[in-house]
Amino acid sequence: MAIERITSADDTRLADYRDLTDVALRRILEPAGGLYIAESSKVIGRAIAAGHTPRSILVQEKWLPDLEPVLASHPATPVYVVDASIAERLTGYAVHRGALAAMHRPSPRPVGEVIADARLVVVLEDLVDHTNVGAIFRAAAGLGADAVLVSARCADPLYRRSVRVSMGTVFQVPWTRLPTWTEARGILHDAGFHLAALALSDDAVALDAFREAVPGRVALMLGAEGDGLSRAALAAADTVVTIPMAGGVDSLNVAAASAVALWELRVR
Repeated sequence: MAIERITSADDTRLADYRDLTDVALRRILEPAGGLYIAESSKVIGRAIAAGHTPRSILVQEKWLPDLEPVLASHPATPVYVVDASIAERLTGYAVHRGALAAMHRPSPRPVGEVIADARLVVVLEDLVDHTNVGAIFRAAAGLGADAVLVSARCADPLYRRSVRVSMGTVFQVPWTRLPTWTEARGILHDAGFHLAALALSDDAVALDAFREAVPGRVALMLGAEGDGLSRAALAAADTVVTIPMAGGVDSLNVAAASAVALWELRVR
C-alpha cells in the first residue's frame, strides 16, 4: 500500500475529507462527476468490487491490516494514516469504522441498460431520508429486486448514510436516475414493465391479490415520506397496490413497506 503518515489536520492532502458535505463532494470538478465517501473496509471493498475507483483512503493505524486485501487491485492509491483525533477533527465526528475512502463517482448508466435483464425493479420518487434510501437498497438486495431507479430529486444513494445503512448494497444492486414521468413511463412500458404504485387509494388492489396475477415484469413505485407518490406518478401507474393493514394503522414506513412488497413479489 502507498502509506503516507500525516500528523496535521491542516495537511493539504486531506482536503477531500475536511468538513466537506456530500453536496460539496459532488461539486468537486476533479474528477468530473465529483466524489462520494465510503466508510469502513467492508463497504470500501464492496465499492471496489463493483468497479468504483478510490482516490484516497483515510485510516487509523490499527485498521491498516483490514485494508491490505481491499486495496490489492489499487496499490498506488494514497493511504493517509492519521490518529483518531485528527480523523474526528477533519470529519466532525468520531470515525468508529476505521477507514474512509474518497471514491470517484461513476457516470450514470442509461435506464434501458440497467433494466435490460430485470424482472423486478424498485422505483423511488423524491425520498428525502437517506436512511430510508439505504434501507430500501438493502431490502432490494436481500429480497431479489434486480435494479433500483430513483427520481431526479430523490436522496442520493451514494450519500454516506445511505451507503452505511445499506451495508454497501448500493454497490451491489444496479441503479440509475429516471427522467420525468412523461418519459419514464414510456421507457418502462417499452421494456415490458407493469407499473405498480404502492399507495393508499379507494381503488387499490391488495398486495396479496396483486401477487396472484402479477405480470412478468414489475416496477414497484414508492413515494416520498409523508406525501407518498405524486399525482404524475399515480397517473403513470398501471395498478395501485396497497398493503392490507390492521389495528387502525393505515400504512408503514416506506422502507418497511418496500421490504413487505418485495417479499410478496419475490420469485417463488
